[in-house]
Amino acid sequence: MATTPDRDPVTLYATLGEPLSRWLWIVKPLLLIPHYIVLAILGFVASITWVITLFAILFTGRYPRGLFDFHMGVFRWTWRVEFYGFQGLATDVYPPFQFSGPIDYPADIEIEYPENLNRWLVLIKLFLAIPHLVILTILRGGENGLSTLLVFIAGIILLFTGKYPKGIFDLLMGVHIWWYRTIAYVAFMTDRYPPFRLDVPPPLAHR
Repeated sequence: MATTPDRDPVTLYATLGEPLSRWLWIVKPLLLIPHYIVLAILGFVASITWVITLFAILFTGRYPRGLFDFHMGVFRWTWRVEFYGFQGLATDVYPPFQFSGPIDYPADIEIEYPENLNRWLVLIKLFLAIPHLVILTILRGGENGLSTLLVFIAGIILLFTGKYPKGIFDLLMGVHIWWYRTIAYVAFMTDRYPPFRLDVPPPLAHR
Protein backbone atom coordinates (compact mmCIF):
# COMPACT_ATOMS: atom_id res chain seq x y z
CA MET A 1 0.00 0.00 0.00
CA ALA A 2 1.42 3.38 -0.95
CA THR A 3 1.66 5.98 1.76
CA THR A 4 -0.05 9.28 1.03
CA PRO A 5 1.95 12.45 1.82
CA ASP A 6 -0.23 13.34 4.82
CA ARG A 7 -0.27 9.83 6.28
CA ASP A 8 2.37 8.69 8.74
CA PRO A 9 3.67 5.22 7.76
CA VAL A 10 4.55 4.44 11.39
CA THR A 11 1.76 3.93 13.94
CA LEU A 12 2.48 3.13 17.57
CA TYR A 13 -0.42 1.80 19.61
CA ALA A 14 -0.53 2.09 23.39
CA THR A 15 -3.33 1.46 25.87
CA LEU A 16 -2.58 2.24 29.50
CA GLY A 17 -3.42 -0.76 31.66
CA GLU A 18 -5.86 -0.19 34.50
CA PRO A 19 -5.66 -1.16 37.24
CA LEU A 20 -1.91 -1.70 37.66
CA SER A 21 -0.17 -3.51 40.49
CA ARG A 22 1.45 -1.11 42.92
CA TRP A 23 4.61 -3.18 43.37
CA LEU A 24 5.03 -5.46 40.33
CA TRP A 25 7.04 -2.80 38.44
CA ILE A 26 9.89 -3.25 40.95
CA VAL A 27 10.60 -6.81 39.73
CA LYS A 28 9.72 -6.40 36.05
CA PRO A 29 13.40 -6.15 34.94
CA LEU A 30 14.00 -9.61 36.43
CA LEU A 31 10.89 -11.03 34.83
CA LEU A 32 12.00 -9.73 31.44
CA ILE A 33 15.44 -11.36 31.43
CA PRO A 34 14.36 -14.12 29.00
CA HIS A 35 13.09 -11.47 26.59
CA TYR A 36 16.30 -9.45 26.91
CA ILE A 37 18.35 -12.50 25.95
CA VAL A 38 16.23 -13.25 22.89
CA LEU A 39 16.13 -9.59 21.82
CA ALA A 40 19.93 -9.32 22.11
CA ILE A 41 20.24 -12.19 19.65
CA LEU A 42 17.59 -10.75 17.36
CA GLY A 43 19.27 -7.35 17.51
CA PHE A 44 22.56 -8.86 16.38
CA VAL A 45 20.85 -10.61 13.47
CA ALA A 46 18.98 -7.41 12.59
CA SER A 47 22.26 -5.47 12.39
CA ILE A 48 23.46 -7.93 9.75
CA THR A 49 20.21 -7.91 7.79
CA TRP A 50 20.24 -4.09 7.93
CA VAL A 51 23.40 -4.12 5.81
CA ILE A 52 21.86 -6.67 3.43
CA THR A 53 18.78 -4.48 3.14
CA LEU A 54 20.88 -1.43 2.31
CA PHE A 55 22.42 -3.14 -0.71
CA ALA A 56 19.10 -4.67 -1.75
CA ILE A 57 17.45 -1.24 -1.87
CA LEU A 58 20.49 0.35 -3.49
CA PHE A 59 20.37 -2.10 -6.39
CA THR A 60 16.63 -2.74 -6.72
CA GLY A 61 14.80 0.18 -5.08
CA ARG A 62 12.75 -2.32 -3.07
CA TYR A 63 12.82 -3.57 0.50
CA PRO A 64 12.85 -7.41 0.46
CA ARG A 65 9.52 -8.36 1.98
CA GLY A 66 10.96 -11.15 4.12
CA LEU A 67 13.53 -8.81 5.68
CA PHE A 68 10.89 -6.13 6.20
CA ASP A 69 8.66 -8.60 8.05
CA PHE A 70 11.61 -9.73 10.18
CA HIS A 71 12.55 -6.18 11.17
CA MET A 72 8.88 -5.37 11.76
CA GLY A 73 8.67 -8.36 14.09
CA VAL A 74 11.74 -7.26 16.04
CA PHE A 75 10.29 -3.76 16.40
CA ARG A 76 6.95 -5.16 17.58
CA TRP A 77 8.54 -7.52 20.08
CA THR A 78 10.83 -4.78 21.40
CA TRP A 79 8.01 -2.29 21.83
CA ARG A 80 5.85 -4.75 23.76
CA VAL A 81 8.74 -5.52 26.10
CA GLU A 82 9.51 -1.81 26.58
CA PHE A 83 5.86 -1.01 27.27
CA TYR A 84 5.79 -3.65 30.01
CA GLY A 85 9.25 -2.84 31.34
CA PHE A 86 11.21 0.23 32.29
CA GLN A 87 10.42 2.27 29.20
CA GLY A 88 6.75 2.26 30.12
CA LEU A 89 5.55 0.20 33.12
CA ALA A 90 2.18 0.78 31.46
CA THR A 91 0.79 -2.76 31.60
CA ASP A 92 0.99 -5.79 33.86
CA VAL A 93 0.25 -8.18 30.97
CA TYR A 94 3.45 -10.13 30.33
CA PRO A 95 4.61 -9.70 26.71
CA PRO A 96 4.39 -12.70 24.39
CA PHE A 97 7.42 -14.36 22.81
CA GLN A 98 6.41 -13.73 19.22
CA PHE A 99 6.80 -11.55 16.13
CA SER A 100 3.23 -11.68 14.97
CA GLY A 101 0.85 -8.83 14.38
CA PRO A 102 -2.45 -8.00 16.09
CA ILE A 103 -2.98 -9.97 19.26
CA ASP A 104 -4.74 -9.19 22.51
CA TYR A 105 -1.91 -7.05 23.90
CA PRO A 106 -2.12 -3.36 24.89
CA ALA A 107 0.93 -2.26 22.86
CA ASP A 108 1.72 -2.72 19.19
CA ILE A 109 3.37 -1.04 16.23
CA GLU A 110 2.55 -1.02 12.54
CA ILE A 111 4.73 0.20 9.68
CA GLU A 112 3.34 0.30 6.16
CA TYR A 113 5.34 -1.71 3.68
CA PRO A 114 6.90 0.62 1.08
CA GLU A 115 6.41 -0.58 -2.49
CA ASN A 116 9.29 1.54 -3.75
CA LEU A 117 12.15 3.39 -2.06
CA ASN A 118 14.71 5.97 -3.15
CA ARG A 119 17.83 3.96 -3.99
CA TRP A 120 20.38 6.63 -3.11
CA LEU A 121 18.71 7.95 0.01
CA VAL A 122 19.71 4.80 1.89
CA LEU A 123 23.32 6.01 1.77
CA ILE A 124 22.63 9.15 3.81
CA LYS A 125 19.62 8.30 6.00
CA LEU A 126 21.74 7.63 9.08
CA PHE A 127 23.47 11.00 8.61
CA LEU A 128 20.17 12.81 8.07
CA ALA A 129 18.77 11.26 11.26
CA ILE A 130 21.60 12.55 13.48
CA PRO A 131 19.64 15.60 14.78
CA HIS A 132 16.84 13.27 15.88
CA LEU A 133 19.22 10.78 17.44
CA VAL A 134 20.98 13.52 19.43
CA ILE A 135 17.68 14.79 20.88
CA LEU A 136 16.38 11.28 21.50
CA THR A 137 19.56 10.32 23.33
CA ILE A 138 18.64 13.00 25.85
CA LEU A 139 14.96 12.12 25.95
CA ARG A 140 15.19 8.34 25.85
CA GLY A 141 18.77 7.21 26.14
CA GLY A 142 19.98 4.98 28.95
CA GLU A 143 19.79 5.53 32.68
CA ASN A 144 20.15 9.30 32.37
CA GLY A 145 17.41 9.83 29.80
CA LEU A 146 14.32 11.86 30.58
CA SER A 147 12.07 8.87 29.89
CA THR A 148 13.88 6.80 32.53
CA LEU A 149 13.29 9.54 35.11
CA LEU A 150 9.64 9.84 34.14
CA VAL A 151 9.11 6.08 34.39
CA PHE A 152 10.71 6.03 37.84
CA ILE A 153 8.48 8.90 38.99
CA ALA A 154 5.45 7.08 37.59
CA GLY A 155 6.51 3.95 39.48
CA ILE A 156 6.83 5.80 42.79
CA ILE A 157 3.42 7.45 42.31
CA LEU A 158 1.94 4.07 41.39
CA LEU A 159 3.45 2.49 44.49
CA PHE A 160 1.78 4.99 46.83
CA THR A 161 -1.46 5.78 45.00
CA GLY A 162 -2.18 2.81 42.74
CA LYS A 163 -2.57 5.25 39.83
CA TYR A 164 -0.36 5.86 36.80
CA PRO A 165 -0.24 9.61 36.00
CA LYS A 166 -1.89 10.13 32.59
CA GLY A 167 0.27 13.18 31.85
CA ILE A 168 3.47 11.18 32.31
CA PHE A 169 2.05 8.36 30.18
CA ASP A 170 1.23 10.72 27.30
CA LEU A 171 4.66 12.36 27.43
CA LEU A 172 6.43 9.00 27.50
CA MET A 173 4.43 7.67 24.58
CA GLY A 174 5.23 10.84 22.63
CA VAL A 175 8.94 10.18 23.12
CA HIS A 176 8.53 6.57 22.03
CA ILE A 177 6.61 7.31 18.83
CA TRP A 178 9.28 9.85 17.93
CA TRP A 179 11.92 7.17 18.56
CA TYR A 180 10.25 4.49 16.47
CA ARG A 181 9.60 6.88 13.57
CA THR A 182 13.28 7.73 13.58
CA ILE A 183 14.47 4.13 13.83
CA ALA A 184 12.08 3.08 11.06
CA TYR A 185 13.65 5.78 8.89
CA VAL A 186 17.19 4.67 9.73
CA ALA A 187 16.15 1.04 9.08
CA PHE A 188 15.06 2.08 5.54
CA MET A 189 11.45 1.10 6.24
CA THR A 190 10.20 4.48 5.04
CA ASP A 191 11.50 7.43 3.05
CA ARG A 192 9.37 9.87 5.03
CA TYR A 193 11.60 12.01 7.23
CA PRO A 194 10.39 11.85 10.86
CA PRO A 195 8.85 15.02 12.31
CA PHE A 196 10.37 16.77 15.31
CA ARG A 197 7.39 16.35 17.58
CA LEU A 198 5.81 14.36 20.39
CA ASP A 199 2.47 12.77 19.55
CA VAL A 200 0.15 10.67 21.68
CA PRO A 201 -0.24 7.17 20.14
CA PRO A 202 -3.79 5.87 19.71
CA PRO A 203 -5.08 3.04 21.88
CA LEU A 204 -5.44 -0.37 20.24
CA ALA A 205 -9.19 0.16 20.07
CA HIS A 206 -8.52 2.69 17.28
CA ARG A 207 -6.71 0.17 15.08
